[in-house]
Amino acid sequence: MATKISTFRSFRNRNYCLFFGGQSVSQIGTWMQRTGVSWVIYTMTHSAFMLGITLFATQFPSFLLSLYGGIISDRYDRYKIMLVTQVAAMIQAVLLAVLMLTNQYAVWSILTLSVILGVINAFDMPARQPLVHEIIRNETDLPNALALNASMTNLARVIGPAMSGIILEKLGAGICFSLNALSFVAVITSLLLMKLPPAAQHPAQKKIVAELKDGFVYIRHTPIIGMTLLMLSCVSLLVLPYNTLLPVFAKVVFKGDATTFGYINSFIGLGALGGAFFLASLKPGVDLKIVLLINTFILGFSLMLFSHISSFPLAMLFATTCGFGMMAQTTVGNTIVQIHAAPNMRGRVMSFFALAFFGMLPLGSLAVGGISQKIGAPNMLLCQGAIAIIIAIIFSNYLRKDKLNKRKMKKINDANDIITRNI
Repeated sequence: MATKISTFRSFRNRNYCLFFGGQSVSQIGTWMQRTGVSWVIYTMTHSAFMLGITLFATQFPSFLLSLYGGIISDRYDRYKIMLVTQVAAMIQAVLLAVLMLTNQYAVWSILTLSVILGVINAFDMPARQPLVHEIIRNETDLPNALALNASMTNLARVIGPAMSGIILEKLGAGICFSLNALSFVAVITSLLLMKLPPAAQHPAQKKIVAELKDGFVYIRHTPIIGMTLLMLSCVSLLVLPYNTLLPVFAKVVFKGDATTFGYINSFIGLGALGGAFFLASLKPGVDLKIVLLINTFILGFSLMLFSHISSFPLAMLFATTCGFGMMAQTTVGNTIVQIHAAPNMRGRVMSFFALAFFGMLPLGSLAVGGISQKIGAPNMLLCQGAIAIIIAIIFSNYLRKDKLNKRKMKKINDANDIITRNI
C-alpha cells in the first residue's frame, strides 16, 4: 500500500487530477491523429522522404517559434494561454476531419494543417509544462507529477495508435480525426473546472531579443540545464527520428497494414509507459542523470536489435525496450530542467527545452527520411542505435566530472565547517 501511495501521491491534488484526466483523453486523440496522418501520407506517396517532410511540417514551426512562446509564457497567465492553444488545436483537428470526410484532401492540405498544429504547439508546450509546476505546490512531488504526466502520454501512445490502426482499416481516416477533435472537449472542460489562484504576470520590461539573451545566458551559467539540453538536442536530431521510418517497417519489412503500424507504435508506448511508472516510483534524491544515461544505452541497443529482426513478435519485444529507453529523453530531461530552473526563467528555459526536442526532431526527420531512401530503413535504424550509444558514452564523461565536482564541493564545505567550529 505504501508503494502505491508513493507512486501516485500527486493525485492528492484536485487540480492535478483534473489536468491528468483531461490530458489523458486528449493525448489518446492526439496519438490517433499522429498515427493516422503518417499512414495516410505514406499510403498516398509510398515515400519515406515524405514521411520526414510530414514530421518536419508539424515540428519545425515549434523550432522557429518556441522561444517566443517561452517569453509569452513568462509574461502572461499560462492557464489562459493553454486554454487558447487547446481550442485552437481542436479547430485544427476539426478542419482535418472535414477534409477527410468530404474527400477533399491532398498532400499539400494535410501538410498545411500540420504546420498550423506546429505553430499552436510552439505556444502550448512552454505554457503547459510549467503549469504543472504551479499546480503542484510541493516541490518534492514535482518529479512524481512529471513522471505521471509521462505515464499519461505513454498510455495514450499505447491506446491511441492501436485504436487508430483499427479505425483506419474499418472506418477510415475521417472518423479517426473526428475522434481526436472530440477528445479536446475533455481537456478544455478539465481546465475550466480547475480552481487556480490568480497568476502573477510579468509585463514586458525588455525587448524580446533581450529576454531571449537573458534566457540563453542563464542556461549557459547553469551547467546541469545546459548539458541536459545539449544531450537532448543530439538525441533528438540523430536518434529519436527513428519513428519516421515505422510506416516503412509496418508495410514493407513486416508486410502489414495500418493495424500493424498501430501495433508497433503501441508496443513502443507500452515500454515507455512502463518506464514512466518506474520513474514515478523512484525515491526522492535519485540521481536522474544516471537514469538518463542508462536509458539512452537501452534505447541504442534496442534500436540496433529491432532494425534487422524479421520476426514480428520478437521485434515487438525490442520495440517495447526501445520505448522504455526513449521515455527518459523527454521525461527525465524535463524533470531535471524544471527542478533546477528559477521560477522567473521557467517559461524561457522550457522554450529552449522545446527547441532542443521539437526543433531538432524535424531536421532529423528530414535527414533520416532522405538517407533511408539510399541505405534502407533497417540500416538507418542500425546507425541510429549506434549513435545513441556513442552519445551516452560522451555524456558519461560529463556525469563523472559532475560527480567529482560535487565531491570536491562537499570536501570544501566540510573543511569550512571544521574551521568555523574551531573558531
